[in-house]
Amino acid sequence: PGPCHRPEAPTLVAVAHGSRDPAARRTVTALLDVVRAQRPGLRVRLGHLELDEPLLGDTLAALPPGEVVLVPLLFGRGYHTRHDIPAVARAARGHHCQLAAPLGPDPLLAEALADRLAAAGARDPDGVVLAAAGSRDPRSAADAEATARLLSARLGGVPVLPGYAGAAEPGIPGALDRLAALGCRRPAVASYFTAPGH
Repeated sequence: PGPCHRPEAPTLVAVAHGSRDPAARRTVTALLDVVRAQRPGLRVRLGHLELDEPLLGDTLAALPPGEVVLVPLLFGRGYHTRHDIPAVARAARGHHCQLAAPLGPDPLLAEALADRLAAAGARDPDGVVLAAAGSRDPRSAADAEATARLLSARLGGVPVLPGYAGAAEPGIPGALDRLAALGCRRPAVASYFTAPGH
């Protein structure tokens, strides 16, 4: 018999939200370059949900038929992970798409957030606002709250409260007010976004 035929590895498609800010694309592209360096030979592509190209549907349409793993570059469950990405995957012809879980909550993200706070000079905050995108989906808030607990534990019990940029309450100023009501006088804000943007 001939040599064993190994099945071809699926294509990894990173699904970014998208932004009009060019720094967002540079950040996501740099992340994918790291993935490619760590997994030589793996096909890695980028698709955006909105506001930037290529859109996810166009990325899938440009791929040869086969297995695809969609990896949301999002930090929690929400409308995009539950509705938008699956809808695009269902519409993709000739692909068997598997949807990975979002990146968070995860202790590694809490570690990265703590490192970023320290690098920004917030070495001894007495409270932190976890500044997240926000979603009307309650699972998104539950995931942000889980990350806030992980970050609090990583910071030795410092109170960490989620604050949202939109679509959920409290907003970031409201979360800062809540920390002030708890007696926090040296708060910090931890940006919980994959890339720069509006």
